[in-house]
Amino acid sequence: MKSDNTSQAADAGSGNGASASGASGNDASGKPAGAANPVKAAKTAKTAKTAKAAKTAKTAGAAKTAKAAKTAKAAKNATSEAKGAKAAKPADAGVGAESHTALVRRARRIDRALAEVYPYAHPELDFENPYQLLLATVLSAQTTDLRVNQTTPGLFAAFPTPEDLAAANPEQVEELIRPTGFFRAKTKSIIGIATALRDRFDGEVPGTLEELVKLPGVGRKTAFVVLGNAFGVPGITVDTHFGRLVRRWKWTDDTDPDKVEAAVGALFPKSDWTMLSHHVIFHGRRICHSRKPACGACPIAPLCPAYGEGETDPEKAKKLLKYEKGGMPGQRLKPPAAYLEAGGKPALPLGAA
Repeated sequence: MKSDNTSQAADAGSGNGASASGASGNDASGKPAGAANPVKAAKTAKTAKTAKAAKTAKTAGAAKTAKAAKTAKAAKNATSEAKGAKAAKPADAGVGAESHTALVRRARRIDRALAEVYPYAHPELDFENPYQLLLATVLSAQTTDLRVNQTTPGLFAAFPTPEDLAAANPEQVEELIRPTGFFRAKTKSIIGIATALRDRFDGEVPGTLEELVKLPGVGRKTAFVVLGNAFGVPGITVDTHFGRLVRRWKWTDDTDPDKVEAAVGALFPKSDWTMLSHHVIFHGRRICHSRKPACGACPIAPLCPAYGEGETDPEKAKKLLKYEKGGMPGQRLKPPAAYLEAGGKPALPLGAA
């Protein structure tokens, strides 16, 4: 390769000499052109070739760098998209991602599963008649059923009928129901209810939604509790537990209780509404808690779009279970026999250790 370069350089040098010095073949200094600088010419050619190769390599390197940068950018974008997709909440089992028919099927599967877990589900207020259930439900606002159950024995003993309560001294009633909170407002409501029952309904609790919601302090939720559990009239009870769970399950996105009631009611036969309410509320109090649901101990986890919002480790989740599921006393001082047979424990009276 070196001799070829030298020969080519010499030929080039000879040509150049003829051009510059004329036909004699000598350069300006008088030296023969053919013998002037073959080594120098070869060196020059080699340098030129090296420079060209370096330029080519530099260009190739720049292209390679640009390609690598482009690839890295694409990879970064792909990673960002992947992270975004991973962070997004799963939508494979919720509103907007399944047909109405599929939603109905999933909702009913959840209720059937809960019916197997809580065959003893029941209203967690102690009562013996519609009058007692109505008052207990009104008192349960902004407090626990346990606290109501610990309070109502004294109230019912002092005022066993609507006529008795309608004639009561408000201050005496306030003292009896003080543990339930908001006792002044609640006293006004239950005395007003008792007065209305005495004056308009012959001392009897009416058995229709239209009449119940006209009583002081009685809304649709309270009315459906009374209708479903004292009169056998189907109704959906939308309390805080019910609303929270049906939104987690993507049965509805609504927060307004009336809209939740309508949306969920459309998924089930009317005959299922009362027991559905008990199943959902039982589950919300025992497993699917507000702040930290026990996902790892949940029997309907495969059907739940919100799985993973709570503790998923089975052992840790077990420690979050409440009432009979966690070996604790329940909320009723006088629970149904089926609850006791399932391992449930009665609640303790107010002030008991």
